Amino acid sequence: MALSSSDTDTDTDTDTDSTGTGTGTGAGTGTGTGSASASRDAPPATVPPRPGRGLLPLLLVGHTALYALYVGVAGVLLALQVEEIDPAHKVSHFGLIAGVSAIFATVFNPVAGALSDRSGRRNPWILGGGLAAVPAMALLGAVDTIALIMIAWCLGQAVMNVYQAALTSVVPDRVPLDTRGKASAAVGLGLPFGSTVGALVGAAFSDDYRTGYLVFGALVAATAVLFTACTREQRLPARAPSPVKAQLAAFVSALRHHDFRWAFIGRALLVLGYFAVSGYQLYILQDRTVLPAGLEPEGAVAVLMPLTSVAMVVSTVLGGYLSDRFDRSKLLVGASALLSALALLLPAVSASWTAMLAFAVVNGLGFGCYMAVDTALVTMVLPAAEDAARDMGVLNIANAGPQIVAPFVASLIVSVSGGYTTLFLVAAALSVAGALAVKPIKGVR
Repeated sequence: MALSSSDTDTDTDTDTDSTGTGTGTGAGTGTGTGSASASRDAPPATVPPRPGRGLLPLLLVGHTALYALYVGVAGVLLALQVEEIDPAHKVSHFGLIAGVSAIFATVFNPVAGALSDRSGRRNPWILGGGLAAVPAMALLGAVDTIALIMIAWCLGQAVMNVYQAALTSVVPDRVPLDTRGKASAAVGLGLPFGSTVGALVGAAFSDDYRTGYLVFGALVAATAVLFTACTREQRLPARAPSPVKAQLAAFVSALRHHDFRWAFIGRALLVLGYFAVSGYQLYILQDRTVLPAGLEPEGAVAVLMPLTSVAMVVSTVLGGYLSDRFDRSKLLVGASALLSALALLLPAVSASWTAMLAFAVVNGLGFGCYMAVDTALVTMVLPAAEDAARDMGVLNIANAGPQIVAPFVASLIVSVSGGYTTLFLVAAALSVAGALAVKPIKGVR
């Protein structure tokens, strides 16, 4: 599954990513760096009022619907649709659709964020993007060629980026600094909750993916209506995006810093390994895993995803606590990356269902702990305090880039090697490299 740094439970991330990060799974939504650095670097003209009691639950519901669509559509229904059209070349077709749509989402995300910033409002964009999810999903279910699937899914990415960019901006717009830890937790929990819902709903409609698409679209639309009906917003001054040249200069400047550069590299390597495997989970269950009698691959996804989500929630909380308690962030980051590598070796050496169950749990524990502690580590090695928001936006590129590359890399590995064992081994090696990348960092224990 895809993620951005706003998916963790640290309030630094939530504060920095003011326009959202187009995140997805499997069929590859990209993760943008937000709309404009101007919207990240400059606080709102007025201090946000204390949020009402209903805002944080609504943020949780809004992000749960978002990730449910990404996981259920990209991780289950889209894979089934591609397989129905051309089963012999499903791996390469799926990789192409995933990669192209990821690039589209990454490019469109700052556009969607800039539109929201310039209007000074979020609710209309949340509502518009959410309602547009229904016709976008209907179109996706109606097409019957690989090329048209790619175009339809890119359009789906567009409307979901409008929805997500505005929804993510609600936190810095409406939540005071001293409450953003709770808001970040509400946003972060949307990932495991949404992943579970997406997997279950996707499995339930595996025999009728067209109806499944409509269910996911309706879920997002209903959530958008609920959110905008139950929350009020104060119009903010319009914020113009910074020039592309300034954003590129900021990226280069941040990576000149030794510790930040190694933290960036480590994050990129681990995320690449994670998404190289997660995007092809359904095909792995279909073509490689020996499932128990009566268990279909779609049902297996509905079992594995909740296991991973629960493990991720537990390890995220535990990892954050241990990092604060013992002040050993670098050690915990390295250990959790190695745990992810160990998880990837389990299905590499065994095609059994038991190995996949163990993989789901151990991978969730390792990846959840890594993302929680690594984000805390990055906040300790930022090049300059005055550019913290900008540089955390730069870190999001370490989440975005690998998600774009992963589908192409995975499809190439599987096609050349003739199976998924090599994919697991390469992903494990990337996780080990991610663990080793934190060793040169000097400013953190």
